[in-house]
Amino acid sequence: MTKKIIAMLALSLALSACESSPTENNSNSNAAQPASSTRSTPAPVTTSSVEPSPAAKTEFKAGDKVKVTANGSTAEATIVSVDEKAGKAIVRVQGEKQDKTVALADIVKQ
Repeated sequence: MTKKIIAMLALSLALSACESSPTENNSNSNAAQPASSTRSTPAPVTTSSVEPSPAAKTEFKAGDKVKVTANGSTAEATIVSVDEKAGKAIVRVQGEKQDKTVALADIVKQ
C-alpha cells in the first residue's frame, strides 16, 4: 500500500513539473522576481510629443502646389490650410471635390 502511495506521489510530482504555468510564457508579465540586495528602479519613460521639424513649419503655406501621397499613390494638390501643431494640412486634390487632411510628412513641394 505504501509503495502505491509513493508511486502516485512521484507520478503527480512529475506531471506537475511538466506543466507550464500561464505566467511562464508571458514575457510582458510583471511576475515577482527573486529579491536581490540591490534593487534598481526603471528609468522614467519620456514621451515626446509629435512635433514637426522646424523645416516643415515654414515649408508649406496655403495656396502652394504640392504632391500628396495617399493610399500608396501620389497626386497633385493645392494646400488649403496648414495645422503646424498637429503636423497636418488640408489639401484639395486636383480632380476631386472634397478636401483631404494629410500629414505634413506625406506632402512634397513641386
